[in-house]
Amino acid sequence: MDLLKTKQQISSYIIDSQEEEIKRISLELHEGVGQNLYSILTGLQFVESSTAEPHMKNYLREMSLLIKKTIQEIRLLSVELHPPALTTLGLLPAIKSYISCYTSTFGIVVEIESEGPERLIPEKNSIAVFRVCQEALANIAKYADTSHVKMNFIWTENELTIAIHDFGKGFQPEEQNDSMRLSGLAAMKERMLLIGGQCKISSKLGEGTSIEISLPLK
Repeated sequence: MDLLKTKQQISSYIIDSQEEEIKRISLELHEGVGQNLYSILTGLQFVESSTAEPHMKNYLREMSLLIKKTIQEIRLLSVELHPPALTTLGLLPAIKSYISCYTSTFGIVVEIESEGPERLIPEKNSIAVFRVCQEALANIAKYADTSHVKMNFIWTENELTIAIHDFGKGFQPEEQNDSMRLSGLAAMKERMLLIGGQCKISSKLGEGTSIEISLPLK
């Protein structure tokens, strides 16, 4: 029993350390790299407005468009790594923010519903639930072959339950030999166990995959 507890403590420490580093990288991308690129863009636009040579003007305009695209990609990556809304606004707004990026990237429409008043969740738990949802949606984009996902948040006084169904092609877990998918599913379950929650996964061929996440709130 002590060995299991020690293993969980080590896993929790590793995950917490990873999250701190991810948060740092996200901030550096947004505040550092993103701001530097914006300064370069402003300079290019100034030079473009100052030159009368058509060829040079077109070249500078193309470079400006490329930098704008890169700034947008960095912002999306920063949000994916650690959405600011997760710290400032809470879990549900952060999920909605991520879904907006997810839909624009993969073309998968995520229908999200929430029942009951949203409850305050400690940041560590909020991050863990967010990562599990993120991994679930990433797996859907990779494997499910679907264009529609439904997410239901149910808030009660004592528990948060999140149900995710992808309406995709599904799989048979007992016959699944895809090590990448299996490791992802195992990581989702472990993350929830470390914060006292659960993650249950069920799937049927032709009917899609369902994931149920539950987290005690007291």
